[in-house]
Amino acid sequence: MQRAVSMVARLGLRGQALPSVPGRRSSGTQDVLRRTPLYDFHLAHGGKMVAFAGWSLPVQYRDRHVDSHLHTRRHCSLFDVSHMLQTKIYGCDRVKLMESLVVGDIAELRPNQGTLSLFTNEAGGILDDLIVTNTSEGHLYVVSNAGCWDKDLALMQDKARELQNTGSDVGLEVVDNALLALQGPTAAQVLQAGVADDLRKLPFMTSAVMEVFGVSGCRVTRCGYTGEDGVEISVPAAGAVRLATALLENPKVKLAGLAARDSLRLEAGLCLYGSDIDERTTPVEGGLSWTLGKRRRAAMDFPGAAVIASQLKGKVQRRRVGLVCEGAPMRAHSPILSMEGTVIGTVTSGSPSPCLKKNVAMGYVPLEYSRAGTPLLVEVRRKQQKAVVSKMPFVPTHYYTLK
Repeated sequence: MQRAVSMVARLGLRGQALPSVPGRRSSGTQDVLRRTPLYDFHLAHGGKMVAFAGWSLPVQYRDRHVDSHLHTRRHCSLFDVSHMLQTKIYGCDRVKLMESLVVGDIAELRPNQGTLSLFTNEAGGILDDLIVTNTSEGHLYVVSNAGCWDKDLALMQDKARELQNTGSDVGLEVVDNALLALQGPTAAQVLQAGVADDLRKLPFMTSAVMEVFGVSGCRVTRCGYTGEDGVEISVPAAGAVRLATALLENPKVKLAGLAARDSLRLEAGLCLYGSDIDERTTPVEGGLSWTLGKRRRAAMDFPGAAVIASQLKGKVQRRRVGLVCEGAPMRAHSPILSMEGTVIGTVTSGSPSPCLKKNVAMGYVPLEYSRAGTPLLVEVRRKQQKAVVSKMPFVPTHYYTLK
């Protein structure tokens, strides 16, 4: 267990107590971790439980972390991500509410289409990253990070009240569902056996409500946090164990925990909020300019637009980059140095890559050092070792798109 806890600490995953949600096992004190509907299921399957963002979650199971990682790349794995905040925003002015808080073009989303977007502040800093889906049921379905639960919920609730006070038609509710992520090249094949819908017609970042292995009312979204094809399934809490059990009956499916989830997302070049992006990071610095909707850029009507627009014109001092090195693994907070030995930046995430058998990392460096192929130094355990700026993703992604 200590090894599991240490692994989470190295990944920069901090626990914090969160408000209770009806129907979830939780405590009135700030000291007791919340449990997902699959908590007992994890224990029964050998899950090594650790604290993460106020929740008790499995860092790994009986398989080694590396084995879980590689199984996801070659077959598919099942992750419990029920700790994520799921929110429903409804009313005629739901798009108005969301676009007052994020940088994306929510109005242009087709029915059941989603997009990654960012909550930003007036300084252009990223408050959180989130996925917004324009459902055909007449509401926005929002998934954001557990570590920002309090902040995100307050942000949306305050804006809803503000708009309601001026006569707008908008409301918000927390969705008390479990959330399961089935990720890997065989994920769609596995899931297809349990649904009537044709998953070939469900491309990346689209979703549909369907019955899954006999559990009705599931929202299946073609997305994930691994770089592989896969889905996230928002399932009524009472049906979560039944669904997970049904998926595990396929020998291609194995359970995976936080450790594999982190190394998979790092290989895919995906950010971890609180480590790679935060309130001091702008979308341009973080390499997330693509989340800015074209119409939104022109209108300059999102929080921090003046700062972000200036950076889009080339006035940015630093950028997030990928790094590859041999030797000891790079970890968060490792100093990045120029070849002359001057400290120029900091590693924000790092770990060995099970696929590449090299050490990979992300970090921030001044613009002049951000070109791929630039040689740098990274200080690890008080020793300097050579690194090179690398394009991301480190491992090719395999998102499913219609041909």
